[in-house]
Amino acid sequence: MDDNTKPSGATGLDLDRFRLRSFIENLPADQVEVHDEPVDLRDIAAIMQGNPKAVLFRKGGPEGHEVVGNVIGSRERIARAFEVSSNEIATEMQRRLRLPPQLVELSREEAPVQQKVITGDDMDVLGLPAHLQHGFDGAPYISATVDFSVDPATGWTNSGMRRLMLRGPQETGVDLNAPSDLRAIYMAASARGEHLPVAYVIGMHPIDHVSATMKVAVDELELISSLRAAPLPVVKCITNDIRVPADAEIVLEGYLDKAGYIEEEGPFGEYLGYYGGVKMNPVFRLTAITMRNDALFQTSTISGNRMDLTDTSNLEALRCELNVWEALKTVVREPVAVYAPVAAGGSMSVRFSLRQRFPGEARSAIHTVLGSTGAKHVFAVDPDIDIFSDRQMEWALGTRFQADRDLIVATGVRLSPLDPSLHGAPSGAKAGFDLTWPMQHANKWELQTPEPPTYPGKSFPSLTAALEDGPKRFEELMAALGSRDGREIVREMHGLRHKGLKRDQAGRYFLEK
Repeated sequence: MDDNTKPSGATGLDLDRFRLRSFIENLPADQVEVHDEPVDLRDIAAIMQGNPKAVLFRKGGPEGHEVVGNVIGSRERIARAFEVSSNEIATEMQRRLRLPPQLVELSREEAPVQQKVITGDDMDVLGLPAHLQHGFDGAPYISATVDFSVDPATGWTNSGMRRLMLRGPQETGVDLNAPSDLRAIYMAASARGEHLPVAYVIGMHPIDHVSATMKVAVDELELISSLRAAPLPVVKCITNDIRVPADAEIVLEGYLDKAGYIEEEGPFGEYLGYYGGVKMNPVFRLTAITMRNDALFQTSTISGNRMDLTDTSNLEALRCELNVWEALKTVVREPVAVYAPVAAGGSMSVRFSLRQRFPGEARSAIHTVLGSTGAKHVFAVDPDIDIFSDRQMEWALGTRFQADRDLIVATGVRLSPLDPSLHGAPSGAKAGFDLTWPMQHANKWELQTPEPPTYPGKSFPSLTAALEDGPKRFEELMAALGSRDGREIVREMHGLRHKGLKRDQAGRYFLEK
């Protein structure tokens, strides 16, 4: 037991606080769509596609399983999970990552996820309500899994998110082609001629899914605890030594077969909105199924032409934003905000605003983000632009950008192999868009954004006294005389023109001495 793990005893832990079912039941009516009538598994994907809400099916498939999908398919629902506004998720995550983790180990009798245990010939993964998600998919998929494994080199628990393609009652395909810790751990085990124990958890709180997408050099059970800002109850699996969150819904215990990349997996609708082809992948073999007595099966939305309404793009956007924040901290004194538009898959495009202290700071930041993150297109703006607003970003692009001066292009760089615009090429190009004002021009009054008048300044007994005090904008003259109209000041100024009333380059009025 490590230093951050405590035995359970009388912990007083609320084992439903971070339960998926609890999160769904506490969603407001405008965030969840409930189907009480029986729904065939074949129809689930069409109901969820492009749906802005989480969808709960009370009677999914012939067995009448409860199925929930698209839980994280909106930034608003992720924000609810973290109890902050939509624009504050990344900064709240950074705060929570500094919190000390605490794991509380439960016994099998205490762990809700082991209320029901199925082993031996009774195991049947085909009894779970996995469904066909896209028309060209190779088979039904279990798509909302978080996998847990142990890295022998560190003893740390590793987690990630990977899909499982149904292949039989006690085996599935698994996509393990992309670079990841699990791929490295598995390939080392396979090279030693060893199976790799792994546990796939189905049905977890949104925070746990966010944790699974992150790459942080810690035990990733502790990462869940930090992001929850609460102790994490864990329990050891029945057929291996992997610990998993004890308050989850379902766990598939088993191992990745040591034989290596031996079976075809796919095609499947990928997170960028296009299909991924058939690939050779390992096989996952089942050794046990454990679950709550009233387990809620979770499925994800992944592909299609509304990426902003998918689980995967919303998760990918948060991961991208955190990576960009970390990159900016190395080169920028005052980053202000970061946003990865979900409609672009959550990682292909990123925007950030900064308050520049030195000339060239925005350019340095763009180069850093392009080089140290997976972002393909990077946009930098000044703090007066709301990066969460497409309208303001289009305005900044249209009025502050000159392509021959402000476009940065990097060629021959690595991109996501799932980027369809590569057309099979091994590398591609990235672009940075500097939409900031050059510092030498930033304070020009012509570049200030017009806003309604606020009438600043002190009072004066007369227009002449106000003008003699120094140059003033018309707004300041109205404030100086307490005018509720302004036209009477124009009338009075007309009589001052022959007495030396002038204007400067900023349009301010003054009396020439």
